[in-house]
Amino acid sequence: MDYRQEYRSKLRTAEEAVKVVKSGDWVDYTANICFPYLLDQALAKRKEELYDVKVRGSLLFGPLEIVECDPEREHFIYNSWHCSNYERKLCDKGLCNYIPMIFRNVIPYYRHFLTVNVAMMCVTPMDKHGYFNLSGGTGVARGILEKADIVILEINEHLPWVNGGFDECIHISEVDYIVEGEHPALPNMGELPPTPEDKMIAEHILPYIPSGATLQFGIGGMPNTLGNMLAESDLTDLGMHTELCSDAYLNLYRAGKLTNKKKTLHKNKGLTGIVIGSPELYQWVDHNPGVIIAPLEYVNAAETIAKNDNMISINNCIAVDLYGQVCAESAGLRHISGTGGQLDYVTGAAMAKGGKSFICMTSTYQDHNGVKQSRIVPHFQGDIVTDPRSQSYYVCTEYGIVNLVGRSTWERAEMLISIAHPDFREELIKEAEKQKIWIRSMKR
Repeated sequence: MDYRQEYRSKLRTAEEAVKVVKSGDWVDYTANICFPYLLDQALAKRKEELYDVKVRGSLLFGPLEIVECDPEREHFIYNSWHCSNYERKLCDKGLCNYIPMIFRNVIPYYRHFLTVNVAMMCVTPMDKHGYFNLSGGTGVARGILEKADIVILEINEHLPWVNGGFDECIHISEVDYIVEGEHPALPNMGELPPTPEDKMIAEHILPYIPSGATLQFGIGGMPNTLGNMLAESDLTDLGMHTELCSDAYLNLYRAGKLTNKKKTLHKNKGLTGIVIGSPELYQWVDHNPGVIIAPLEYVNAAETIAKNDNMISINNCIAVDLYGQVCAESAGLRHISGTGGQLDYVTGAAMAKGGKSFICMTSTYQDHNGVKQSRIVPHFQGDIVTDPRSQSYYVCTEYGIVNLVGRSTWERAEMLISIAHPDFREELIKEAEKQKIWIRSMKR
């Protein structure tokens, strides 16, 4: 079979390919480093011809030309499954709407409920067998492409080829159009420098992690800080099972700590659904037999996560109330990020033999007026609940760590106030008394 001939027959310029988009269509850009850079520019140029084109994406780092060219949203309406910093700023301007979800359910949503008229994404160059690798977008890409009426692939020469558990590739026979062209370097989303509070939180969690544990790190400075501390620890034979492969895992590998030898699922392989990080990370995962990528429908399923003995899940949040409800996606009604896979891993790690789930945050933050505020609050007022109180386990700040499992409302109040910033503890006690979740005999 001459796949190169079929490839050439489907080759189009970006401007030619986007002519298939019609007013009213649903268009998908898939996710993260697979953002279709050239096709987005070409689609934006058709602004005056199109109206009410709805576009979905996830963790796109921007800029999105379809958004930048249409501030009134008359022509393009952008929606995100999980917001990057860029998409968060779009939300602040009313130029992006969040789609509520948990990551393990995204593709079933497409399969059963959603319409995709045109899907477009970046992929690796085709191999000799006629396959393109879905790279860092594998977690959601295949299911979206399968649902689409028309599939347009944009070849990005910089994307790493990530070996798969399954559904990490698409064949030339399944593609309608192909676009080539030069691309900028992949976004460098390497580590943020740790704060003193990050280091203190990581130090509280470190004693709970045994050698041979399988690790999931969420997005943020604190999980990366913990990864670096683990790299310097005496722990051995750590494993990776995560929705997001970041530089924390590369650092563990370089230190000889990440071997995946003791994993009870996919032994000797680190499993992920998304890859976002530094250029060095992209080089590390490229054709690496020790790293495999698969759809998040599988990777983030609680029953899959739970098959890893000593599964340790570590995620950030924005706030926790005295009942143990966790908010990790909004500040009041201001949208910040998304549910993502946090609830998936809170659930799956708790189900695993020897598993533990940690939710982390600094005890305070400064509001837009520069005033210090507590992240532990009496009760939420419009904040979006990411993890229900019934699934809260370990909660950690720089002042300590508590386990809320099986605890009554007054016990939770006492525990959470004990790790709040000292400046806010008396105020929180008074509020707990008003809410009738404080026992008078408790020490202050």
